[in-house]
Amino acid sequence: MADDKNNDTVARIKTGSFERRLSLTKAGLFASTRMAGHVAANVFTSKDKRLERRKKMLSRQAEFLVDELGKLKGSVVKIGQVMALYGEHFLPVEVTEALHTLEDQTTALEWPSIEKVLRFELGNGALDELEIEKTPIGAASLGQVHRARRKSDGKEICLKIQYPGVADAVDSDLDAVAQLLKLAKLVSFSRDFDEWLEEVRVMMHREVDYTLEAETTRRFGKMLQGDERFIVPEILLEYSTPHVMATSYEPGLSVSSEEVLSLPQSRRNKLAESALELFLKEMFIWKEIQTDPNFGNYRIRLADEKHAEDRIVLLDFGAVQKYPDAFIDPVCDMIYASYTRDLKRVIEGGIKLNFMHDDWPEKVLEEFGGVCMAVLEPLADRKVEVPDYALNDKGEYRWKQSDLPTRVAKRAAVSAINRYFKIPPKEFVFLNRKLVGVYTFISVLEAEFNGRDLLKPYLKRFERL
Repeated sequence: MADDKNNDTVARIKTGSFERRLSLTKAGLFASTRMAGHVAANVFTSKDKRLERRKKMLSRQAEFLVDELGKLKGSVVKIGQVMALYGEHFLPVEVTEALHTLEDQTTALEWPSIEKVLRFELGNGALDELEIEKTPIGAASLGQVHRARRKSDGKEICLKIQYPGVADAVDSDLDAVAQLLKLAKLVSFSRDFDEWLEEVRVMMHREVDYTLEAETTRRFGKMLQGDERFIVPEILLEYSTPHVMATSYEPGLSVSSEEVLSLPQSRRNKLAESALELFLKEMFIWKEIQTDPNFGNYRIRLADEKHAEDRIVLLDFGAVQKYPDAFIDPVCDMIYASYTRDLKRVIEGGIKLNFMHDDWPEKVLEEFGGVCMAVLEPLADRKVEVPDYALNDKGEYRWKQSDLPTRVAKRAAVSAINRYFKIPPKEFVFLNRKLVGVYTFISVLEAEFNGRDLLKPYLKRFERL
């Protein structure tokens, strides 16, 4: 095995249920006491000052929370990261902003601890077939990735290795984090929040199930077989277990790398169109969506002498969500209605999915439908009015310059929707995050194209006679 050094590592991760729960409970009690003191000190202050001081207190509480979660690492950090991504409807903005800083807290585990895991999972025979680099090429909250070479034929592979004890700690960690949020007065518990928390639990269990991820990777590989625009890593079952996943090593460049961003406009457009069409296939055909928008899950393989086109490498299938027809078909129907500017049908779909309710004021329903249609601006029919700055001189949509996500968010925030649309269905939360991720991917590439021609073929089955 290669003898590399790695200075930024830890020897072990606390995964014992008792010690982790004790640490979080102590932190929660401290935060609760501090919040109680804050409330008592502001009893006689004016409303404006109370609001201002409360915001500052929430920021301090959130920073304290993140510091405590970061100390424990493992699934606690991943839970915090998931809450940062999907908790905007449930947590104060100060909390989600602070939780986003957990994305940088991914210290690797030292090689002797990783080697111990590999020997236990694979056995000495399989492990001796490989030459493994001791320095990880990637580290995350639940595990790390090491590059390796099979000695018999020189095949380059990646080993995704889960940290010991992480899978067993998911439930207790999630319960402890929820309790910490409650004690720190950072969230109002409700049935909606509880349902969302259970969805986070399901997602976390999927994330630590490497057997499931391997099966999902193989399934997506088959679905994309023959599509030269994408590369899905091959799964090597002989080196894979529930806590180790072996894949072919698939090199590529970061989406935001200088080499990618300096490509000609036409090549960047093709990459962006591929990303958009992949999302449309996931939603309209497969009804399985990779909901994690992290750019680390994608790489760009530039064209070479063997392949005339640039390709997207798809690296992580741990956050794939399957959607039932009862949810995804009405969503797709709403997209069709938005495309055809059928406001009434958009509203009907929103009510059917419990995004909104038929007893809301008509103006609120119409505004909600308008916001839904605005989201479809880059894919809309030619008749739709688009700001001049969002189009180039050829009439093609400029995804980055359009600033669409910000415009839509502002419109929703200042409208009456904000008073009615409190907490959306949990399925919508994950789907919305994916859509934002796709739009951001395309915007980073500074692509300029109209998406309507890509969308139209997927809408045919929603046409009504």
